[in-house]
Amino acid sequence: MSRSLRHGAILLRLAFLTALIPVARPDTGFEIANAAILDALRFAGHEVTAFGFLRPGETPADPEGAVVIARTDIENAAVAPGRRLRWIIAALRMGLPVACAKLRIAGAGRLVEAVRAQGPFDAIILNSVMLPGAFPDLLRLGPCVLVEHNIEHVSARQSAAHARNPVLRRLFNREASLLERMERKLWQEVRFVWTLAQEDRAALGEAHQAKSAVLPLISNQRDEPHPMAGGEPEPAHDVGLIGTWTWTPNFIGLDWFLREVCPLLPSDITVAVAGRLPAGIRSLPPQVKLLGRVPAADAFLRSCRIVALSSRAGTGVQLKTIEALELGLPAVATTLSCRGFTTMPDNVTRADTPAEFAKAVIARVAAIRAGDRQRVDGAAFMALQRVALTEGLERGLAAART
Repeated sequence: MSRSLRHGAILLRLAFLTALIPVARPDTGFEIANAAILDALRFAGHEVTAFGFLRPGETPADPEGAVVIARTDIENAAVAPGRRLRWIIAALRMGLPVACAKLRIAGAGRLVEAVRAQGPFDAIILNSVMLPGAFPDLLRLGPCVLVEHNIEHVSARQSAAHARNPVLRRLFNREASLLERMERKLWQEVRFVWTLAQEDRAALGEAHQAKSAVLPLISNQRDEPHPMAGGEPEPAHDVGLIGTWTWTPNFIGLDWFLREVCPLLPSDITVAVAGRLPAGIRSLPPQVKLLGRVPAADAFLRSCRIVALSSRAGTGVQLKTIEALELGLPAVATTLSCRGFTTMPDNVTRADTPAEFAKAVIARVAAIRAGDRQRVDGAAFMALQRVALTEGLERGLAAART
């Protein structure tokens, strides 16, 4: 199965198993991370087939390298409450986390069979714990490597701690308990574990350090970072936030910024929020605009004087932080938003209390309005990320071959 050498590297035939197959316009941080990993594997010369699900009406970014198991919505925010309730009932009946139960329903009788029919593969990349949790037979189809985008049980426990509804809190705690058991078992069974942040690699425990590595990500495959030179139009907004806010750990950070930081900002500092939003957001500060999904994340970010990185929960790495660093944009960030990075550029201020965050936003906006754009060149950051991503991938693939 392994093919001829390219520059001394063994080229492999790989199956990439993912809940969402990458599309031409990635929407969520999960999809952007998927695309970055797939692109890096293919750029290295490996033959990669992606197996997974596709939203209705969307097309895979690489149709020839994709096997679509079903065209269906599998995200909570995209379906009606009745369907979410059916997922919960099915999860209780199956003894699975809801996130796994809905995948088993969507792919029953098709996913494992499709991978087996296309195989054999030199290695099977399990893109998160959810698919092997839903389909344990995947582990028998070849040597497996796991991508932990987040330490899922930790994220679920954080969501439970922030849930105001007691029923939701109980459901999140159930997810956390089941996911922890599932994750720890998978860490033992797979040949290698990739995490997206060093903090998550440490969370695997001492026993798994030798069989794990960090994958530093890039948000896309820009050939050149956006230039620092002038000539851009006047920014449309002072402060920008972007994310998939329907995911609870992300929304916790947005909610904190809107409720605790915004009231401390002068009324003339405008705030724009881009990305999918949950229904029912009320009592917005007057200077805040909700834009919903935007055509291009980088264009939106460049339309803002600074980026607010307000993460207060979650694990893994913040794709919005990577995008801001690639573009060389000034930012104010919580410590949690900086996870996965050992150093931050000088145009990023860390702040963890509402008062510190607001003070840093006010200072940076004032300086930019006065003519100091506070942009830096993101090229060096991008180059380091690409090299480290390639090295981390090759470590995991080498373990799968042994």
